[in-house]
Amino acid sequence: MLPLAQIDDVASAAIDRGEVLIGGLAAMLIMLFLGPRFIEYLRRKEFGQQIREEGPSEHHAKAGTPTMGGLIVLLAIAVPYLVLSDRDTASLAVLGVALASAGLGFADDFVKVTKRRSLGLSARWKLLVQIGLAVGLWWVATEEVGLGTTLDSQFLDLEIELGAIGYLILIFLVLAGSSNAVNLTDGLDGLAAGSCAVVLLSYTAISITAGEGGLAVLAACLVGACVGFLWFNAFPASIFMGDTGSLGLGAAIGALAVMTETELLLIILGGIFVIEALSVAIQVISFKAFRRRVLLMAPIHHHFELMAWSETKIMLRFWIVAAVCSAGGYVLYQTSIGS
Repeated sequence: MLPLAQIDDVASAAIDRGEVLIGGLAAMLIMLFLGPRFIEYLRRKEFGQQIREEGPSEHHAKAGTPTMGGLIVLLAIAVPYLVLSDRDTASLAVLGVALASAGLGFADDFVKVTKRRSLGLSARWKLLVQIGLAVGLWWVATEEVGLGTTLDSQFLDLEIELGAIGYLILIFLVLAGSSNAVNLTDGLDGLAAGSCAVVLLSYTAISITAGEGGLAVLAACLVGACVGFLWFNAFPASIFMGDTGSLGLGAAIGALAVMTETELLLIILGGIFVIEALSVAIQVISFKAFRRRVLLMAPIHHHFELMAWSETKIMLRFWIVAAVCSAGGYVLYQTSIGS
């Protein structure tokens, strides 16, 4: 028979895992319950998606589909997290960064909807906000949570002392890179939401393994909200998450990487987003340097669209890539902590 102290530890661990599971299910159910009502509200207000002229011609049929679905996604995340978690500093910081980034995305979406155009806020304003968020997260991570300024690589057995300024730059690159990469991925029905759910599921497991209960509950709520949103966002989509959702979810992934000290591992865990972002960078560099395009259209999911792949086929295959990358990243994480 286990000693009483060990029995208490086991019970505590079981309760923590129960909160994680309940948080994910609650976020999904909130999304499923409020989704139809929110979609109808957006339709009445005529908050419809504006389609880029240079995008694939098939996308013009989606013009007018309700957007800014990220608002209901963030609500579905925040409510169960605030009720179930201990609201520790690390997880509150991640939620704060996600909400602030979603606010930036909402401003961008609102400009597009009200001005009836596909371009929102200028890149300068987005950059300034992301720098401010990076500074805030850097301060919380170093002063409140007590994280060091060492960059740890779980797959290269490498540690690099960055110093305060270097660590701040790293946090900015992680936050801006992840939020913008998810934003680029959000170009097909269900693609970004499903990919985010897969990556965030790995971060739920990483947080549990690390003993970070608050982060685990928050990550599970993020997964549940993404899965619930997919009910309405899968092809053919009844609603789009807009920049409100893609910037918010991307920032949440980046902030989770900072708080779990897996900044470099995020390259593998979020491999699908890295591929999308690289496809745009390669296309731009190739065209400016050689006046030639490597892809038919960037990001790379549009390339496959122009190759006559169906949206569903692209979505499912990209989800498979996301799952392989995330699983590989989690295995590397487990190997590093076990060695």
